[in-house]
Amino acid sequence: MLFFKALSLLPTGVLYLISDCFYLIAYYLIGYRKRVVRENLAYAFPEKTKVQRKAIEKIFFRNLTDSFVETIKLLTLSESEIDKRYKLVNPELVTDRVRQGEVIIGVQAHFFNWEGHVVAMNRQLNKACETVYLKVSNPVFELLMRSIRSRFGGSLVERNSFIKHLIANRNTPRMIGLAADQRPQFSESRYWATFMNREAPFFEGAEKMAKKFSSPVIYGEIEKTKRGHYRYTYHLLASPPYKDTAPHSITDAYIAAVEANIRKNPSIYLWSHNRWKEKKSTGNSTFEPEPDKSGLRTG
Repeated sequence: MLFFKALSLLPTGVLYLISDCFYLIAYYLIGYRKRVVRENLAYAFPEKTKVQRKAIEKIFFRNLTDSFVETIKLLTLSESEIDKRYKLVNPELVTDRVRQGEVIIGVQAHFFNWEGHVVAMNRQLNKACETVYLKVSNPVFELLMRSIRSRFGGSLVERNSFIKHLIANRNTPRMIGLAADQRPQFSESRYWATFMNREAPFFEGAEKMAKKFSSPVIYGEIEKTKRGHYRYTYHLLASPPYKDTAPHSITDAYIAAVEANIRKNPSIYLWSHNRWKEKKSTGNSTFEPEPDKSGLRTG
C-alpha cells in the first residue's frame, strides 16, 4: 500500500509516461485479453469496419492503462484537482433529493474512470454516499480500493450484505451507488436481456431496492473529454410510485442508458471484461467460450 501511496505522489505527467509504457506492454507484447476485446467489439458494432473497430480497440487499451494510473493518483489528488478533472454536470439532481430526505439508488457502469466518479460524488455528499462493491480477493488491492472509495467520508458496503444493510438503514437519506452491469453471481437470480446485440444476464438488485423502498433511480453517464478529464451527467431513470410499473422496467431503462453511453463513447467501456461469457440455457446457466466471429485473433 505504501508503494501505491508513493506512486500517487508522482506528477501526473510522469504517471502518464508510465501508462504509455504499460500500454505498449499490454497491447503489443502481452496482448492482454485482446481476443476478448476484439470479439466483444465485433458483436457490439457489426456495422463498423474492422479498421474502425481496431481504432476503438487501440484507444480502449490506452484508456485502460490511463485509468490504472489515474485511479492510483486518486489516493492523494487534491480537492481542487478532483473538481477540475472529474466534473459533475448536475449533482443537484442527487444532492437536492438526499437533502430532502430521500434514499437514492445511483447506478453506473464500468466506464473509465468510474473510480473518479465515486470520489467526486463523495466530495458532494460527504458521509451520505455509499458504494456497493464486490470484495477483491487480493488484500493489497482490496485496501487500495477501500482507501480510494472512502475518501471524503464515503462508505462501502459489500454486495452480499447490502440488502440487509439497506433494510437496517432504510430511513437514512443518502445515495447508494452500484455498478449494475456486472455479471450476477451463481447464487443470485438473473434477468436475461439483449445488451449490445447479445443476450446477457443482469442482477436486478437496483430495481428490487427501488421498488421495495420507493426510491428514485438515477444513472450516472460518463464521458471522457480529454486525457485525465471526465464529465458525469445524471439522468433520472425511474421514480416512485411504482405501483403499476412493469417487471424489469427499471433494469431495461438502465440497459438502454448504458448502451447509449457506449455508443456515444465506445472506447471508454470495459471491453476486456468478458461480460457475455455466461450463456443462457433452458436449465441452469452455463459458461462457455464465445466463438470469435470477427475473424481476428490475439496478437
